Amino acid sequence: MWQSSPPGSIYDYIRVASFSIGPDGLIEKWSRRAAGLFGVAARDALGKDPVEVFLPGEVRREGRRRVGEVLDGKEWTGLVPFRMPGKGGAHGLAEIYVMPSETATGERAAVCIVVDVRALRRIETDLAASQAIFGQSPFGFVLFGTDLTVVRANERFATVFGGRADDHRGRTVADYLTGTEADRLTATLERVLETGNSVTDLQLVGTAPGDTERRHWSMNLYRVHSGSGRPIGIAGLATDVTRRHTAAREAASARRNLALLNEASARIGNSLDLETTARELLDVAVPVFCDLASVDLYQALLTGDEAAPGSWNALPQDAVGGSAELRRVAFASAVSDAVPAHPGPPGGTTGPPVLGAVHRYPFGSPCAIALRTGRAADVPGDDRGFVQSTLAVPMVAHDTVVGLVRFSRTKGSEPFDDRDRTLATELAARAAVCIDNARLYRREHERALILQRSLLPPGDPEAAGLDIACRYLPGNTANEVGGDWFDVIELPGHRTALVVGDVMGRGLRAAVAMGELRTAVRTLALLDLEPAEVLSALDEVARGLGTPGSASSAGGGGAQWPARAAHKSREADLSEVYLATCVYAVYDPVTRRCTFANAGHLPPVVVEPGEAAQLLDVPPGMPLGVGGEPFEEVEVELKEGALLGLYTDGLVESRDHPLDEGLAALRKALVAPDQPLEDVCDRVLGSLHTRHGEDDIALLMARIQGLPADAVGDWRLPRELRSVGRARELARDQLTSWGLDELVDTTELLVSELVTNALRYGEGEIRLRLLRDRTLVCEVWDAGLVQPRRRRARDTDEGGRGLQLVGLLSAAWGARRTPRGKTVWFELPLPDGRPPAERSVEELLSMF
Repeated sequence: MWQSSPPGSIYDYIRVASFSIGPDGLIEKWSRRAAGLFGVAARDALGKDPVEVFLPGEVRREGRRRVGEVLDGKEWTGLVPFRMPGKGGAHGLAEIYVMPSETATGERAAVCIVVDVRALRRIETDLAASQAIFGQSPFGFVLFGTDLTVVRANERFATVFGGRADDHRGRTVADYLTGTEADRLTATLERVLETGNSVTDLQLVGTAPGDTERRHWSMNLYRVHSGSGRPIGIAGLATDVTRRHTAAREAASARRNLALLNEASARIGNSLDLETTARELLDVAVPVFCDLASVDLYQALLTGDEAAPGSWNALPQDAVGGSAELRRVAFASAVSDAVPAHPGPPGGTTGPPVLGAVHRYPFGSPCAIALRTGRAADVPGDDRGFVQSTLAVPMVAHDTVVGLVRFSRTKGSEPFDDRDRTLATELAARAAVCIDNARLYRREHERALILQRSLLPPGDPEAAGLDIACRYLPGNTANEVGGDWFDVIELPGHRTALVVGDVMGRGLRAAVAMGELRTAVRTLALLDLEPAEVLSALDEVARGLGTPGSASSAGGGGAQWPARAAHKSREADLSEVYLATCVYAVYDPVTRRCTFANAGHLPPVVVEPGEAAQLLDVPPGMPLGVGGEPFEEVEVELKEGALLGLYTDGLVESRDHPLDEGLAALRKALVAPDQPLEDVCDRVLGSLHTRHGEDDIALLMARIQGLPADAVGDWRLPRELRSVGRARELARDQLTSWGLDELVDTTELLVSELVTNALRYGEGEIRLRLLRDRTLVCEVWDAGLVQPRRRRARDTDEGGRGLQLVGLLSAAWGARRTPRGKTVWFELPLPDGRPPAERSVEELLSMF
């Protein structure tokens, strides 16, 4: 079938031109290509001697001879130089094919075919370069025809897919790839052929012939055109990127593992609860790392057993009972209704324990071996189930196994490899450390609670002239035990010391420091010192806390430490400063006066009948342990029925609420002080504690009642001998009016002794006071500063047995300083209807 040769054909590339010579040796016909090649138009060439038209002068003689031979009927082919148009006389080189011909009359003529040699050389060079690139390329090179069959492939392509390069001619994509990959490549080839848009880095996956390993290729595709622009096929350059893909996958896996570890660091251990920590581990692992997971912890650890729950050096298992008892504390699954089975007794498989169940692993099972050795173990999958791979990883913290984690992957997921085993071990170890820390914290927390509870007054204490209610609330479960405390101390003369304090810090050490301070307060209070003196002495005690040998330095533990560790511990203790705040108040029910001294604590709150709550203006002073500043006292007279409140900062202060707002809320909550004290405490805690639960709370509420006037007998006696008899008479009359006839004889005797001592050793006027409340208290005041001292009289002494008599017949006695002298007192229990206890012979003889 005839067709025109479009521009851009092979003839156009090699620049073929033609002309003819007539019998007379002149140019008879001159083609347009000849005009273009030689630069001579047809009007300038026709009828001219070809030698004169394009040959240079030096070869014209030889040219005329060759033309003559051709006209004689001889064919000739050769290279002929010619003048190049527009090149300033430069010569080109043409290859001319001269073929003799005949005219219609039989005369001899010639047809000349001319080819530019330079064009031929360029084509040869291009073909050689194309062959070198195509054949020597280290990449697989394949050319698809327009029918998507292979037209040509290079040796590198054949090396991968077998055979020789020529053997691949006529093959299709389906001969190299299978399934969806073949369909995807075919669709891509069709799109490139249709649109002409190239495709780069097309990722393909398959297997080479005779190889089972999955290979990854990156393929670049582009459409190939003829010189005229007609599509003639698709060229493909394929690169094996299996190693790169493997490296990228490993890098992605490493990044995923690193991200998982970072997430584990952020999410595991936020709670000091054992079960919560176990659930946090599974939240991180499922479904990113595995499909199923469970956590078992030793039962001994969960029950708070002081013994180590199981060291993998101690072999906490036996061949009969299997592993030690464990409890399933957490389980997570990314597969609906799926739980992994673990090997049970020989001959069968048992399902996993339910959440919260206590169980044992058989001695020879992989889980028991992992617990015993402290190393991860593979658990075989169940052919009848859907679990493909399981890792049993012991949770090891400080060489102690605290439990076991089981990570499982279902069928369809990749099985665990060595990298996964390392990651699983790291996850389990991090969780184990958090769980062990939670265990240690819980143990310290429980000890601190026990210590703190033992140091607080049991129930609501009783006091003369006061109705008292108190509350102690520990901080929430996320906080440690603090150093808050309160106390109610009975003082001589039916007076009462009210104390509320707060040691700065948390944990067992703060609780121990609190215990030391509370004990010191009780000791100082029983010396009947003034409130400011009590705080000054207590400040000295606080500054001594934390030094070597103190209870707080010991931390409550009895372990024997190496000498070097003990030295470091002492250095740490010496650098630690214990600070505490405290408010100390002494209430006298006779005068209804309360004396306050404050060491950096929040001010007391007072609500008088019919008035709004107000904060007492008590100078705050410096916290205990700072030293250097004296404490001031403030004496306040409280009305009958008034409400006095002492509290710690946990009630009114938090991170989210300023102190002023908390104090205002406290005053607002005390709007009905006439209600029962228990209800008042509940209202205060209900109004404030719901917003302030970050610290311990100590609250001490006291309603002022005072002693009735008829319960007090108060007399002043002159400094003369007859005052002794007058004192006995006054005491007898007062007891008779109170109906305490059973105490008359003892009281007369003891009053006589104290007044006699005041006359003998004291100074100034003498004052006698009797107080009746839950007990009978007798006080004798004088202006002397010499404190009475009880001593044992010798057999030959005529005196010195008065205070022995007071100590023997009274329930308690003592002496205290006053601003203008001293007070000696004794206390007798009120009669309860039972006969008094008989004195032993030793007690009676001790008076003589």
